[in-house]
Amino acid sequence: MKRALITGITGQDGSYLAEFLLSKPDYEVHGLVRRSSSLNRQRIDHIFQDSDKASRFHLHYADLADASSLAMVMEQIQPTEIYNLGAQSHVRVSFDQPLYTADVVGLGTLRILEAARHLNRTQPVRFYQASSSEMYGSAAPPQGLDTPFHPRSPYACAKLYGHWQTINYREAYNLFACSGILFNHESPRRGEAFVTRKITLGAARIKEGLQKKLVMGNLDAKRDWGFAGDYVRAMWLMLQQDKPDDFVVATGETHAVSEFLEICFTELGLDYRDYVVFDPKYTRPSEVDVLLGDPTKAKKVLGWEPEVSFRGLVKMMLEHDLELAKREKFALGYRS
Repeated sequence: MKRALITGITGQDGSYLAEFLLSKPDYEVHGLVRRSSSLNRQRIDHIFQDSDKASRFHLHYADLADASSLAMVMEQIQPTEIYNLGAQSHVRVSFDQPLYTADVVGLGTLRILEAARHLNRTQPVRFYQASSSEMYGSAAPPQGLDTPFHPRSPYACAKLYGHWQTINYREAYNLFACSGILFNHESPRRGEAFVTRKITLGAARIKEGLQKKLVMGNLDAKRDWGFAGDYVRAMWLMLQQDKPDDFVVATGETHAVSEFLEICFTELGLDYRDYVVFDPKYTRPSEVDVLLGDPTKAKKVLGWEPEVSFRGLVKMMLEHDLELAKREKFALGYRS
């Protein structure tokens, strides 16, 4: 039985990865969660309803800011694979909380790498680091493994630190360590503060008469958007190779925020220009204009292909949030 340890298990990527691994009968999945006064596990609650998966799914308290808790839990679990997905991952928030972001995203990666290096195992552990396309920043597209990095936010700088530490531990200590430079990947489980989910939920609420306007920042920014469920397959594939390496995971297509808006509102029979209001507080101090990944290596070496199209992703998220808006509307009507 393989034992996978996932940091960030309650997040979008962590929940999809847990599902994916548990769909394989030879995996036991362990997730790290932080202690807090309230539980935030709605993305993984359904796993506990499946008796077979629940028996192979375990949660542990630990924190990327606390090296001793990481080392203690890892010695207890003795994982065969580690997926480091935990982070303060909101780019705009990283400008407001740069020290916290650097600690959890940057030093947090170093702490878990150190714990993995000292893990007392007969079989070497395999480590996956969630690197980010934000590390490219203002580098000219398309961005691939040979593109120089130019991070433009505290989050991107912290991710770059973690990325290079992963490479360093691979070269210095012969750790089976891979970095996946993932471009933007979304889903119905994306946090509501992120732009894609803000759009689909806002459009759905406007359609149902629950709100009148959608306040946005830069509509000209272009991103390479894919489906998170597709991207976790690439993470797993990296750790199944004979040798550790780094890969860009992307669709190879770029779309503007305005295009995302247009598809979303058109699906609802609306014109987004009638509802979107600009507010500069949602712009970044230093903007990243275009992110466009080159996934050639991932396709060739890993045999990975994205299955959900950009338009399919928008429709998937919109259908989910339209159902949420209808439930909200019903609940408000019921109360009245």
